[in-house]
Amino acid sequence: MNKMNDTSVVRKQYATSDNLYTRMSIHDKYSTNKMGFGNWIFSNYRIDKGMKVLELGCGTGDMWKNRESIIRDCSKLILSDFSEGMIATTKENVGHYDNVEYKVLDIQEIPYEDETFDVVIANMMLYHVPDIERGLSEVRRVLKRDGSFYCATYGEHGITEYLSKILAAYGIEDHLNKNFTLQNGYDILSKVFPKVKKLEYIDSLAVTNVDDMVDYIYSLSSMSSLSDVPRDTIKEILMRHLTNGILNVPKEYGMFISSIDTASG
Repeated sequence: MNKMNDTSVVRKQYATSDNLYTRMSIHDKYSTNKMGFGNWIFSNYRIDKGMKVLELGCGTGDMWKNRESIIRDCSKLILSDFSEGMIATTKENVGHYDNVEYKVLDIQEIPYEDETFDVVIANMMLYHVPDIERGLSEVRRVLKRDGSFYCATYGEHGITEYLSKILAAYGIEDHLNKNFTLQNGYDILSKVFPKVKKLEYIDSLAVTNVDDMVDYIYSLSSMSSLSDVPRDTIKEILMRHLTNGILNVPKEYGMFISSIDTASG
């Protein structure tokens, strides 16, 4: 089985929120687009009062912080993840609401009836799904005819590609999981959903503390071959790429909005 699709690898990587928080923090501190990716994603949601919403792969649940009005507008909001550890963190971050449920579940076997949800969300996780077509078919099954499916992902020419080039001397290759990216996501989704729209988020990193970038690098499973390389060595390489004290790192992120009813907005 492809290592990137091995669920045991995913379970290990996301067993706790530590690595994920490390990766999130560098975006919070150094992104040049100050809107924030999470805020941008939410700005593209259409969640009307009374809607039933399912999020798959909710991670830490951070994106739902300070969204009380949207949460309360939902008749039901189910925040789910493949990892029990992530669900525990999400409960702490989001808190108790009468209309919110927390579930451990697999997108490939969604335990709800056909046409249950007005909105289904699966951000930054579809590339981990072993059988993505099965997962998307499950999403389509539980989505109402006039509902919307939102899924954010990364592109193939962002941070990982940049790092693999400058660290190539240490055997680092571009092992980015490319099972579902901005480049191929449209074609994958179009096999299941009649209507698919792609949106791109313009951003980059302007890193002023290289130590933070080193922490980020060691949090990546794709950089596992660096485990025997001293941190100071990696830091020295990054320092060589500073411009006026700033490490400029490209980012490529965006999202797709899919629907079954081609007449829907």
